[in-house]
Amino acid sequence: MKSTVEISTTFRCSLERAFKTPMLCDVSKIHTGYGLTPRVTHCLDDETWGQPGGSRRIFMAKNIAFKGGESSLDRVLARIENEYWKIEISDFKMPSMGFEKFQGEWFTRQLAENEIEIRYRYTMYSRYALLHPFNWLFTKTVWRSYMWHALENVRKLAMEGAPYVHK
Repeated sequence: MKSTVEISTTFRCSLERAFKTPMLCDVSKIHTGYGLTPRVTHCLDDETWGQPGGSRRIFMAKNIAFKGGESSLDRVLARIENEYWKIEISDFKMPSMGFEKFQGEWFTRQLAENEIEIRYRYTMYSRYALLHPFNWLFTKTVWRSYMWHALENVRKLAMEGAPYVHK
């Protein structure tokens, strides 16, 4: 079973910054924690990150919902330069509420010079049909709010010209 949520906005920066910032900047500056979701502290084994088939192991801080440490594996499923990213988060090492994987998508489209439309979508895949109503509610409320938080962090990094740590 799956649940999908999508948000959209406009960034006032170059197409390249709007496209590359969410995936190639320091992930700990994007996923800074929100509610019960702990902040990302760092990643390892990320030499291939940013390219289709690339991956990285994600580590998160300790909080009330997580003991801290390795949390998941991110994989790049698709990259179409200056247009589209698709990633998958799986192999959870933390409580996953019955989710088996998340797939995130980031779409960019230039509307005018330094005016970029952003569409940010997540599809959450549930393991258990009995948990699907809870998973659906979580996706539409909690995860949607978390996505806005991450999107605003990406916007800030794009506007500041934050350095890319991946290619």
